[in-house]
Amino acid sequence: MDVDTRLLRYFAAVAAEGNLTRAAERLYVSQPALTKQVKQLERELGVELFARSKSGMALTGPGRVLADRVPGLLEGWDLTQRAVKAEAARQAKVLRIGFLASAANEATPKIIAGFAKLRPQWRVEMRQSSWSDPTAGLAGGEVDAALVRLPFAGQEHWNLEELLTEPRCVAMEAAHPLAERPVLDFLDLLDEPFVAAPAETGEWRDYWLAVSQRGGHPARIGAVTEHPDDWLSAIANGYGIALAPESASRFYARPGIVYRPVNGIPPTKVALAWPDDPGPVLRDFIETCRAAAR
Repeated sequence: MDVDTRLLRYFAAVAAEGNLTRAAERLYVSQPALTKQVKQLERELGVELFARSKSGMALTGPGRVLADRVPGLLEGWDLTQRAVKAEAARQAKVLRIGFLASAANEATPKIIAGFAKLRPQWRVEMRQSSWSDPTAGLAGGEVDAALVRLPFAGQEHWNLEELLTEPRCVAMEAAHPLAERPVLDFLDLLDEPFVAAPAETGEWRDYWLAVSQRGGHPARIGAVTEHPDDWLSAIANGYGIALAPESASRFYARPGIVYRPVNGIPPTKVALAWPDDPGPVLRDFIETCRAAAR
């Protein structure tokens, strides 16, 4: 008997949450649709996986056995998919490079041009990631290497080559009272609401809220965004201000938003990140990045 892996993922979410409503929110599906999928899995297996009650969804004995084994099954399938896609990219002579907004900066065309001279038969495919994944697809195996901003949680697990350092500035609504100042001090921004990355990004979110420079003063969160367009809209609508790389003033110039230099916070760094044992093609790309940085 074959089972759709989607059903297993739905089951795993319900098992972890113990509640259909929370699991549906986590999966971005409706509760009736999730209920239908769980019942379908039970029919296909011929067992009852959950004991339903007003208090939630409790695993039955067979449900606990499946819950113990499903994570390994799904992880194995995910790893297999990544390996297949990576091999397909190699066969097509495509090098997959992930990047976060503005981490792929003015130096990127020079890097790609330099790589093309070394590997004229290969093509670099740039893949932008949301801020919810500071590794820009590297952790999930979707890319071969990534242009990232430091620091981010777990960066010690990757090889890193720092390429450039740039100041951080503050982005704010043009009508904001502080926008009249040519330069700002970070201490003047402590009570301002900030547009932040998702909480699960941890150290990444804290860095862009400048938590270490707040002296214990808690950050006010006016909005949470994952993508540049949403980030810009939140700032333009006055939901909060945000720290940004200095290059954002060029990449994300927009009516209604101004960028101002800010004192009292350290600069940001762009790095290339890659896993262990890079092949010869990726090594050429790494060396091209190093040459561009020099």
